[in-house]
Amino acid sequence: MGQPENRRSERVIVDVPIAIRGESSDHRPFQEETFTVTVSAHGALVMLGTKVAVGQKVTLMNPSNWDEREAKVAYMGREHAGLAQVAIEFTKAAPEFWPISSPPQSWNTPKTFVSH
Repeated sequence: MGQPENRRSERVIVDVPIAIRGESSDHRPFQEETFTVTVSAHGALVMLGTKVAVGQKVTLMNPSNWDEREAKVAYMGREHAGLAQVAIEFTKAAPEFWPISSPPQSWNTPKTFVSH
């Protein structure tokens, strides 16, 4: 029997300031400072004012340490007060990107599954 949720890593509710850059849905370059709603080893749910499209590539940056990760838009939620909930998925799992002192056990990605 499977778990109720088919997640690769557990989500943690945490407000982390981040910057996202890429191209908006009208093909204009953008960089937006925003925050996370939840994070996981595989990405984050963020609030975004810029219009983006599912599948498009973006770059996430952690302004506290300048760490950058390539990612893609995995889901677009409804807009509320000018912001939409947007799920961002890292190209490769990156649990170390988030400033979580005690990450969930599911964030320990085995080295044997890392593709080069």
